[in-house]
Amino acid sequence: MPSETILVVDDEKSILTALKGILEDEGYEAVLAGSGEEALSILNERPLDLVLLDIWLPGKDGVAVLREIKTLNPGLPVIMMSGHGTIETAVSSTKLGAYDFIEKPLSLEKTVLVIRHALEQNRLHHENEALRRRMEESVEILGSSPAILELKGQIARAAPSQGRVLITGENGTGKELIARSIHLLSPRRGGAFVEVNCAAIPEELIESELFGHERGAFTGAISRRQGKFELANGGTIFLDEVGDMSIKAQAKVLRVLEGHPFERIGGTQPIAVDTRVIAATNKDLGERIGSGQFREDLYYRLNVIPFCVPPLRERSGDIRLLAEHFLKLFTLQTGQKAKKFSDEALRRLSLHRWPGNIRELKNLVERLVIMVPGDVIGADDLMLPGGSAVIAEESRPGSYREARLAFEKVFLSKALGRNGWNVTQTARELQLERSHLHKKIKFFGLQPRQAVEGRES
Repeated sequence: MPSETILVVDDEKSILTALKGILEDEGYEAVLAGSGEEALSILNERPLDLVLLDIWLPGKDGVAVLREIKTLNPGLPVIMMSGHGTIETAVSSTKLGAYDFIEKPLSLEKTVLVIRHALEQNRLHHENEALRRRMEESVEILGSSPAILELKGQIARAAPSQGRVLITGENGTGKELIARSIHLLSPRRGGAFVEVNCAAIPEELIESELFGHERGAFTGAISRRQGKFELANGGTIFLDEVGDMSIKAQAKVLRVLEGHPFERIGGTQPIAVDTRVIAATNKDLGERIGSGQFREDLYYRLNVIPFCVPPLRERSGDIRLLAEHFLKLFTLQTGQKAKKFSDEALRRLSLHRWPGNIRELKNLVERLVIMVPGDVIGADDLMLPGGSAVIAEESRPGSYREARLAFEKVFLSKALGRNGWNVTQTARELQLERSHLHKKIKFFGLQPRQAVEGRES
């Protein structure tokens, strides 16, 4: 691991020499400057990890240099040094962004300790920023089909509000991804995102999971435990598969949504929380309300801002992009050599119905990255569990709408082929607006980059 670089700025050569020796003994690389102007020149020439900056310098003094450093590199930690320090100087330096202030004559042990703490804090800051960026990248919603573009627009409008959200959609469509995106784009992004899978928790434990319990509240409650609502205070709680929540738990959740405090199981102390609720389900809540399995009043409390995530078969134009994204992702994760899909493999993937939606596609691509030995994944490699191949021509639509979309895609593809991918000529033949045909090409993923505008006559 390369050593961290520390810039020492002081007009006294003896201090520069002493600090250089100490820092190098500690494993750091020391860079020396005798004036503020020289320090700023070095700052512009090379990356630094920390600056030790004397306040009393000839020419541009340390406070002026600190201001410029914080303009050029706001995240760079700066420790101020002074032999004539006052409380006012220390306070003003801290307000300008200095990490700490140490007085001369320097205590070498204290100086090294402050440097270590500053560098450690800086490392943690960079690690947290990198983690946040990875988290934001991991919840990026990929796709440019009309259905996904509309969904992204809805998320952008809903996220800044405090409104509760109910996300519906089939299994594997990415409902959790939508919930995390809403949280990260909301004013609560600095708070916790707490997920509860209501279907995975036994009915007798769901209340404890949501609202916590006191020690001795029931057999096995050996200590006090905070519930998910408490943990999400100031942030977002995501109630996944909310349609599977017990009626008893639904009643307590309803009271919280109505603004009432709750108590831990076995407790008497009322607890109030400020938590945004996002819920999701693959169930038809209307049917469950009719059968008495879901409270109608809770449904209306949750369903302030409804989201419906489209199944993958209704956004077939995004399948190529998703498949290639997962291919790159799993290649990096597994350390495999780079692979690519053949054109025929991508064509078959884009026409498959994907009953398991994005989760099914992701699992398939992960298996292909691991199991296909060559550099190219061909159509013959597309095997589903059970040994059946993904053969697009034999994929049967499951509804009238799917059948119509499948026919429309083939119909438009053949018409474009007849006209040499001349969009204007094809639109004229089919008696369609050219802009409408462009939208259809994009929706079905018909490789619009191959289309030719054609000259207007």
